[in-house]
Amino acid sequence: MTDHIYLDHAATTPVLPAARMAMAEALAHWANPSSPHAGGRAARAALEGARTRIKAALDWPHHLIFTSGASEALGLALGRAALPARAIGATEHDAVRRAAPDATVLPADPAGLIDIGASPECALVAVQTANSETGVIQPDIGDAIRARGGAWLADAAQSAGKLPLPDADLIVVSAHKLGGPPGIGALLVRDLALLRPTGGQEQGYRGGTENVPAALGFAAALETRGSRAHLPALRMRLDEAVRALGGTIVAEASPRLPEIASYRLPGVAAAAQLIALDLAGIAVSAGSACSSGSLRPSAVLTAMGWNEAEAREVIRVSLAPETGDGEIARFIDAYARLASRRAAA
Repeated sequence: MTDHIYLDHAATTPVLPAARMAMAEALAHWANPSSPHAGGRAARAALEGARTRIKAALDWPHHLIFTSGASEALGLALGRAALPARAIGATEHDAVRRAAPDATVLPADPAGLIDIGASPECALVAVQTANSETGVIQPDIGDAIRARGGAWLADAAQSAGKLPLPDADLIVVSAHKLGGPPGIGALLVRDLALLRPTGGQEQGYRGGTENVPAALGFAAALETRGSRAHLPALRMRLDEAVRALGGTIVAEASPRLPEIASYRLPGVAAAAQLIALDLAGIAVSAGSACSSGSLRPSAVLTAMGWNEAEAREVIRVSLAPETGDGEIARFIDAYARLASRRAAA
């Protein structure tokens, strides 16, 4: 197979040409943005310009703290929010569980929706906007959390640039999910008084030399992303084909991002599916990139009520604006061969 098809965009997506060009130009004129000389001042101006452009592209009028990615942004928020308690949704990314190991875990229903009624008072509540494995979209819960004296930390790594930002107090975004470079993300902050500063760069909330080239690549990616208008039809075509071939659609009745779909093929381990699809030149995954290499079943699926055997038969297919009909047709053909081998076994 000479033409490889990439359907793992929820893990990371290729850097867009405009982002690569912006970074190359910045690297050609590099200086430390904290330096007082002319080169440093130019780098500072470029960094602040990127910050302004990203905020405008996301329609965010408040503060933006650059980070090395979503995991650091989550750790910053959960570690330094000036609130006495923490609560996290049961379907959150592994990075959230690592950053708040003692947090109250809020249960998910079989549709993947989180019950925030179990949250303690005056808590920072981490509930993502869209799940990285299932695509399930959570409703806006900011008012309900603030009514309990808390604040909403929304991991929008999968939804930023695709859906409007939620009415959250802290929002996490990641460049490499949007066609920007890896190694940069941001924590969007409604009110800096919510966080305890530590000194250093980024308005005193993060130490280390700022990554100006990556910030400019992040801004360029947000400004040049392609249209998503065709993706709902592509995902519907996938859903219909999987259903017809005997597969199960995870959270089929829930509101989901059109970019992400998870499918169970009963009787066929996800590992076997990944190998067969990879041999056919098709890249997909089993769960999130941070957990797909482990031997543990998906914590997201088990939180939704799936048993371990079922969870181990689920793969994730994720699309991007660049995904087209031909790629979907190739996946369906390969999936049909998997389903026919299962039926013959």
